[in-house]
Amino acid sequence: MATEIGFIGVGNMGGPMVSNLMEGGYAVRVYDPNKAAVDECVAKGATSATSPKDLADKVETILVCLPTPQIVQNVALGDEGIIKGGMVKTYIDLSTTGPRTSLPVADALSEAGIIALDAPVSGGVLGAVSAGLAVMVSGPHNDFGHHRPMLEKIGKNVFYVGGKIGMGQTMKLLNNLLSGTALAVTAEAVTLGIKAGLDPQLMIDIFNASSGRNTATETKFPNSVLTRKFNGGFGMGLMFKDIRLCLEEAEAEGVTMFVGNGARQAWSFALNKGSAAEDSTQIMEHYETLAEIEWPTGDA
Repeated sequence: MATEIGFIGVGNMGGPMVSNLMEGGYAVRVYDPNKAAVDECVAKGATSATSPKDLADKVETILVCLPTPQIVQNVALGDEGIIKGGMVKTYIDLSTTGPRTSLPVADALSEAGIIALDAPVSGGVLGAVSAGLAVMVSGPHNDFGHHRPMLEKIGKNVFYVGGKIGMGQTMKLLNNLLSGTALAVTAEAVTLGIKAGLDPQLMIDIFNASSGRNTATETKFPNSVLTRKFNGGFGMGLMFKDIRLCLEEAEAEGVTMFVGNGARQAWSFALNKGSAAEDSTQIMEHYETLAEIEWPTGDA
């Protein structure tokens, strides 16, 4: 195939995606301010660029996977941004920024003759490594169809959400609202159970055999909390950011979210007690401190 594409943001999520794209037959040119991350990709066969503009001068298609809306805006529209490139024709945003960012970015790129596709992903680092991500794409249908084979190299489930930029972002925010709410409320439930003398492993086993089963009880607690490794792979700051963006979208659309607001409050509490760099599964530790309990010995 040997089609060369560009990729910006090659960290915990982007790095594995670059590897899977290369394994799928694509030549990939990468950019990231983190030289070590770039060097790791180059060691696997990628080439590097010196800036988003430099990348956009050399390839027609660029994917970005970046942590915050502000960084996405700067990479896309800044003085050395993708918009300044002379060759780029298609911009595909795999980040979670919310429609309030993706819409104006897409509009500005469109004025420069660059087609934008919104394509946030879900599945975490494990999904990125295994090429098992869910990809939620919105934008021009024909362009989605053209690039779908490429997106299928990083995700086993590629969904076309709709023709309006931002619809993919909204879908991703809704997914992360559910995921974050499940993790927070499971931490609350397990905290209460421990306080009442219940065994945490037993609680998780019963939840998973009962109607309380959710993604936190199925994977996050068995793999990261019960083991006390807290290595779920999704940061506390990112979780709060995604839920905040979802609630902002709800407010803009005039939709009341009682439970969603409670989830935002829970993650605000965890973020303030900890740090953005903590793993999101560490919300359990902050509930333990709040309830003045100790993790039962022998259950780690």
